[in-house]
Amino acid sequence: MKRIDPVRLEVLKNAFDAIADEMALMLMRAAYSPIVRDSMDYSTALCDARGQTLAQGVTTPMHLGSFYDAMLHLMEKFADDIHEGDIFIGNDPYAAAGQHLPDIYIIEPLFHSGRLVAWATTIAHHADVGGIVPGSNALGATEIYQEGLRLPFLKLQSKGVPNQTIWDIIALNVRVPDLVTGDLRAQMAACQSCRRSFNDLVARYGIDEVLAYAEELHEYAERLTRAEIAELPDGDYSFTDHIDGLGENPEPIVFQVKVSVRGDRILIDFAGSSKQVQGGVNTPLPFTKASVYTALRSVMQSDIPNCHGFQRAIDVTAPPGTVVNSVHPAPCGARGITGYRVIDAVFGALAGPLPERVTADGMGGSTVPTFGGWHEGKPFVFTETVMGTWGAGAHHDGQVGVPHMGANQANVPIEMIETNYPLRIRRYGTIPDSGGPGRHRGGASFVREYEFLADEGVLSLRSDKAAFPPHGLAGGHCGRGPLSRLTTAEGSRTLPVLLTTPVTVRRGDVFCHLSPSGGGYGDPLDRPVAEIVEDLADGIITPAHAEEVYGVVMAGGAPDPAATERRRAEIRARGAGA
Repeated sequence: MKRIDPVRLEVLKNAFDAIADEMALMLMRAAYSPIVRDSMDYSTALCDARGQTLAQGVTTPMHLGSFYDAMLHLMEKFADDIHEGDIFIGNDPYAAAGQHLPDIYIIEPLFHSGRLVAWATTIAHHADVGGIVPGSNALGATEIYQEGLRLPFLKLQSKGVPNQTIWDIIALNVRVPDLVTGDLRAQMAACQSCRRSFNDLVARYGIDEVLAYAEELHEYAERLTRAEIAELPDGDYSFTDHIDGLGENPEPIVFQVKVSVRGDRILIDFAGSSKQVQGGVNTPLPFTKASVYTALRSVMQSDIPNCHGFQRAIDVTAPPGTVVNSVHPAPCGARGITGYRVIDAVFGALAGPLPERVTADGMGGSTVPTFGGWHEGKPFVFTETVMGTWGAGAHHDGQVGVPHMGANQANVPIEMIETNYPLRIRRYGTIPDSGGPGRHRGGASFVREYEFLADEGVLSLRSDKAAFPPHGLAGGHCGRGPLSRLTTAEGSRTLPVLLTTPVTVRRGDVFCHLSPSGGGYGDPLDRPVAEIVEDLADGIITPAHAEEVYGVVMAGGAPDPAATERRRAEIRARGAGA
């Protein structure tokens, strides 16, 4: 057996990471659509010859944990028909182990001396893949056939020769072919970047050295993961979470999770979760597994490599035909919200054994507004994944203006929206008094307000946590739920959190979304007065809120110690009486 040099292992681990990150940067710089270029809803990875992830790019964790299932499907289908110069494309959850139809894989095999040695893999959320709504995130779809263009794994390029037929089919079936084909070519460019850099690495160290250390990296990640799990107390830890439900008369969708720790293994079981629904929030099992891996990876303290070895000590099970393990022909265009809720549910269960490593509940992932229509003689589709608010932790307030851990994405810059689309952003900022109260305060809600400037179009919306607002931990209070309002010439109305039928919008109509806020952590009355004063100075809370919730009474611009002591005693007495 070859002796493994730990220094060289670290060097090659970082080399693999650099290749995956370079792919991510290449894809972002070459992308056409705002959902890829600005929101960064895409992912890249370097995989070994068996399809196991060696390194992940800096983007979306919920994509990456499911690469392995897709790779197994691709390799089984093509077996001995994989050649240098091939490029594969696929997106279907049931025919290609994909995630949802807007997420398209572009994958290139890497060869050395005629032998398959690795894979350059990318996945990107495309602006549109057809279907019944612009953007192809159809919450009202009842089967996957309504959601857009379905692609099993196919050869987009065979031995260096492009398959023009596939390009023509894609361009004919999507609303914005210039954006979609441009983003596909950006994914191809990222794969080419991976090929060049991997070949450079092989030229420097030799193929046998690179492959040996790649295998050791998996073993090393598995050892670190098992060691961390072994430190947890054996036991079963359960939690129940929800999605509010679909449309005007929502019925809650239940997520029941049990985290079982046994020695150096973890089993995550979703038995008891809701059956799959006639709406686009169902998710195939690979995406559920990826969301579980994201949650567990985030609470582990060791510097575990982001490779497949981490997953070997973790088993994820869910009954087929449920919302977390959908079967054909269940629609799953808006399945991202289910992945976020999987993470929330696992965090809720881990709050038992790891109360200081998890945060209170946050805004539950991204709100996804989509505007589509025609403007100046051309079709347009604008989608963004608006996110940014976390719950508080045991040692810090909830963050605002940061991505969800499951999707390292960004809000599209206002200037980019207004330059490229018939939209005007009228308001964007945080809401005072909105964060869940606690010893550590939950992150504040934010507001994002869009004015529609085309003659006519449609608006779709995916949000959540109105009926089940973000929960607090350790005595912290809940955060606030969302509010989405559409104001037209006829008046103003509140929209459902999961809009199953797109609404018509016209010039001058205004869509305003207030996000959920983060839950608090710990008793609000334990929050130091100095921190309350700082929140007041920053405009995060108002004097009335400071007195009502935190018991801090202000007088002449400064806290009144005696009045504050009395007010906090009153609140404690009221709580004890309740």
